[in-house]
Amino acid sequence: MEITGADLFVKALKEEQVDTLFAYPGGQAIDLFDALYGEDSINVILPRHEQGLVHAADGYARSTGKVGVCLVTSGPGATNLVTGIATANYDSVPLVCFTGQVPTGLMGKHSFQEVDIVGMAKSICKYAVTVRKREDLADSIQEAFYIAGTGKPGVALVDIPKDIQREYGSDEYLTKGRSKWYDPNCAVFDGQLEKAMALLHRAQRPVFLVGGGVHIGRAEREMQKLAEITGVPVVTTMMGKGAVPAAHDLYIGNIGIHGSYAANTAVSKCDVLFAIGTRFNDRITGKTEQFAANAAVIHIDIDETAISRNIAADVPIVADAKTAIRKLLEMAKPLTIEAWVKQIGEWKKQYPVTMKKAGMTPEKIIRFINRTFDNAVITTDVGQNQLWAAQFLDLSEKRKMLTSGGLGTMGYGLPAAIGARIGNPDKDVVVISGDGGMQMNIQEMATAVVYELPIIICIFNNGYLGNVRQWQELFFDRRYASTCMRYRKSCIANCNRPTECCPEYTPDFVKLAESYGAKGIRVTEEKDILTALETAKNNRIGPTVIEFIIDREENVMPIVPPGNALGDMILEIGNN
Repeated sequence: MEITGADLFVKALKEEQVDTLFAYPGGQAIDLFDALYGEDSINVILPRHEQGLVHAADGYARSTGKVGVCLVTSGPGATNLVTGIATANYDSVPLVCFTGQVPTGLMGKHSFQEVDIVGMAKSICKYAVTVRKREDLADSIQEAFYIAGTGKPGVALVDIPKDIQREYGSDEYLTKGRSKWYDPNCAVFDGQLEKAMALLHRAQRPVFLVGGGVHIGRAEREMQKLAEITGVPVVTTMMGKGAVPAAHDLYIGNIGIHGSYAANTAVSKCDVLFAIGTRFNDRITGKTEQFAANAAVIHIDIDETAISRNIAADVPIVADAKTAIRKLLEMAKPLTIEAWVKQIGEWKKQYPVTMKKAGMTPEKIIRFINRTFDNAVITTDVGQNQLWAAQFLDLSEKRKMLTSGGLGTMGYGLPAAIGARIGNPDKDVVVISGDGGMQMNIQEMATAVVYELPIIICIFNNGYLGNVRQWQELFFDRRYASTCMRYRKSCIANCNRPTECCPEYTPDFVKLAESYGAKGIRVTEEKDILTALETAKNNRIGPTVIEFIIDREENVMPIVPPGNALGDMILEIGNN
């Protein structure tokens, strides 16, 4: 039987068990939308901007473990996906993105809304193809789903010209067991694992460094069991936090430029660093020459190009995290390292990550979020809000955090929460955002309202682009260049300190929320935090925005100055 390319597209989605499609229509994708009309097995979600759409598909994928799928038109519809594609690919999120394209006969002629989206996206995704023949459509879609979800997950893009959508051809579509050219090696060499465990068992000051790869591999339980059997303390990257519950006795804290004193010091002084699922980026290592300088490094990662790229590995192991950890469990035995564990515990007590100020602080707000939302997905935006969330959220098997780690994309939090809530209707979904990041995709408030999603949106409003302002305060002599969100043309030049005379903030987030049909709450005092969160939790018919007015010059501490080693932490302003 022959069907149109558009009908084959819909059949492919069904065969790939796609139940949710984030999609925005346009002229070069209208045939695909027409084929979807009345298809009740696929929930088509219409966001308000293509960037919001791809972040929503990302949040759906991260929170469910399924492949996220989105569809847009050509030209600006396609280019609006680029930031979201890079965001997902950097963090190894499985997405398949479909773009409409002008007919093949008009390609290369500067036609209306024609762009070479495949050329643009190739460097930021795993697979990108323009389908130029109707007979290649099924294979291209099959490749995309297989490649996105196997090996190290990532993004695949399929660009479908309008004439291919309309052309008749075979209705055959079979989901792929393998690819013609992509064959990831997910096996693990037992000899390397044995070498790694022998090294670990001889260690006196070992540390597990756990990255986002443990979450991607769904290996959290195995990782916790490995730590418990060996008794080896665990530090995490921001993306790895929650792989071992934050409340666990063996959990030290986050590592990196805003890591805890105990975590950074443990890595600096350890004799064996056993890293699983991290690529050792610069925000983790600080000055690489002094990173774990006295340690033998064992590095497990599914991406062989990540091993020894930034930190040389003494024992390199290319493997999926869950496969490797399960084999390690067969060899694991308790270590005699009581003095080391005790020393780390003393560092944690002596230098806790805390905000000592009186009144309403980000720490207190997040502690109340921990208390109020047990079974939850918490998304963050990027900036100080993200860093505070990484410091103070008590993550566990039931309380997960989604955030843009590798690319650091402002505007991620709200649309990702929409995708997470659609994929997890039985969980509370909370957004932690700053006032700057919230405005980057605030139009998605309408999406949350029209789909009746009871998302709780917590805006930490300090009236600044706070993370950059903090760097300007600490390292640029308080030259607050282009970071004040209260700025008006009539303000004095070169202002470097907030005063009571500062203009009112624009917009009024409470009124803006209400204009969308959401509930809006403003909190200015600590005593009202819990009431606001409980009120939001009880609102089951739509989103609630809670604007927390925090200190305008609140800082994320500790911090490692740029170019320094992890041991060179500034613990408080004026102290090193």
